[in-house]
Amino acid sequence: MTRALPVLTVSLMACMAAMPLPAFGTTRLVTTPSSPSDNKPNSAAVPDAYAVSGNFSRVVVIRVKFKTDLLAGIEQQVKAQHIRNGVILSGIGSLRGYSVHQVSNRDFPTQNIFTEERDTPCDLVGMNGYVVDGKVHAHMTLGTGTKAIAGHLEPGTEVFTYAIITVGVLDADLKGVDDKNYR
Repeated sequence: MTRALPVLTVSLMACMAAMPLPAFGTTRLVTTPSSPSDNKPNSAAVPDAYAVSGNFSRVVVIRVKFKTDLLAGIEQQVKAQHIRNGVILSGIGSLRGYSVHQVSNRDFPTQNIFTEERDTPCDLVGMNGYVVDGKVHAHMTLGTGTKAIAGHLEPGTEVFTYAIITVGVLDADLKGVDDKNYR
């Protein structure tokens, strides 16, 4: 038995050497340049919370095809459908790889961790977010079979089979709701 162990070890190592190595993505930390408004205190004149009321004027279902950049496809249809303000209600599909970012600190200036796994297939199990003044701000949740990933959708997220994104178009103006300086 002790003689078979080295042979088994060598055989296992030979098999592992013949297997393709998984592609690992990149992770980078990006700090937003500091601005004078980063140091300003909260203003008593700005309410702690406010609401914008409106109705959906229509619902748009966007389909993005194989090998298309998901964010570019959504942005293209937001422009083509003349969507100024809306709510991303859902998103499903499968991806050939992904690129996301998450916030990584608690004080200004903001820092974000960007992760690119362009060769990691995954399911798009959920998406939500907003279209504010024509700009897409989408967050998504992904599953690879071994882990879940969540974050802000970035360019470089490529569709596999298809992706379907549903946007409720609002008749209300959302301009400014995403302004970090309004505080």
